[in-house]
Amino acid sequence: MRIKSTFASQKIAALLACSVLVLSGCGKEDAANPAAAGGPPVFPVSTIKVEPAEARIYTTLSGRVAAIKDAEVRARVTGIIQSVAFEQGSVVKEGQLLFKIDPATYQAAVNQAEAALEQAEANAQSARLLAKRYSTLVKSAAVSRQEYDNAVAQAAQAEAAISQAKAALDAARINLGYTDVVSPIDGIIGEAFVTEGALVSAASATHLATVQQIDQVYVDFSQTTGELSDLRKALADGLLQQTETGAAAVQLEMPDGSLYAEIGKLLFTGVSVNPTTGQVTLRSIFPNPQHILLPGMFAQVRLEQGINPQALMVPNQALQRTPDGLVKLLLVKDDKVVSVAVDAGNSVDGNTIINKGLNPNDEVIVEGFQKAQPGGMVKPIPWKKTSAQENAGSNKPAEN
Repeated sequence: MRIKSTFASQKIAALLACSVLVLSGCGKEDAANPAAAGGPPVFPVSTIKVEPAEARIYTTLSGRVAAIKDAEVRARVTGIIQSVAFEQGSVVKEGQLLFKIDPATYQAAVNQAEAALEQAEANAQSARLLAKRYSTLVKSAAVSRQEYDNAVAQAAQAEAAISQAKAALDAARINLGYTDVVSPIDGIIGEAFVTEGALVSAASATHLATVQQIDQVYVDFSQTTGELSDLRKALADGLLQQTETGAAAVQLEMPDGSLYAEIGKLLFTGVSVNPTTGQVTLRSIFPNPQHILLPGMFAQVRLEQGINPQALMVPNQALQRTPDGLVKLLLVKDDKVVSVAVDAGNSVDGNTIINKGLNPNDEVIVEGFQKAQPGGMVKPIPWKKTSAQENAGSNKPAEN
């Protein structure tokens, strides 16, 4: 009986020792996993570490396309349109016939002016001969000095009449030439505002058509004086650097969101401020060989401002906006979520430049916001860009 009691005691001691070991192991596991110990769960989140990078800064402004040359073709004589000699929407050359106005009355005026010139020349010839004859007779007192002077005056008047008749003939020929309405420039002609048989007037300068030259186009836009002041201050403070060329490059964003293939050039910045809007006018010029840009078209203008050599950028999706309009980021510090307010600046290549509130090497949460609460424990995992995100952000410069 004593042997059995001793064996039972040893068995109980062994079981107690195993229990202690099991409980000890569980305690270590719980300490490593707060959720297992009854604490808050640890959720994985995708993060990036912020590092300074160079970014080109652009500002985006609204603009309108205008033709380099915009010529209104108008009637310069009164008459009936005999023919329309062009195809609407076609390319025309300078001097090409566009409209033909009935020339009959103007041809008659030319004929009349030619006849008047011939008559004036005949009268002048007679007056010159008489003055020459009197110049000899006055020496022998065959005619009086008064008669000689009158003959000389008549000869001079006859010469003046010739000049007058020539001027009238020139005017008649000019008016006759205006019956052929030609293109004043090379360009594309739009619709014809009149048809054959229509009466056009020189007095009202009837608008016949419009020719526009659009191999190059202007894009006009405006910028506020505040934006100009901020730019000058950023350059002066060293926050931005001047571009390599020192000249402002201009790009266009098309209505579908794509960038226009050609790079434009800033021609001038207005020197006066519109007192109503507080803006200055800027004009740029763009090559337009394919005639993609049409006069009157609306476009977003990207104006190059400078280079930020040490920009701190985060993906756009990392930005959180509060109901009162503030912008914040969620950071990971010591595996805990920390919310910080930031000053968001320009957008560049799918990222946003953070002007204030962010430091180099800060770890920013990009995905997993739903389970990341300030003060909560998280497990950071490096964020990987998807192919769709890379394509969406490619070839897009920094912009306001």
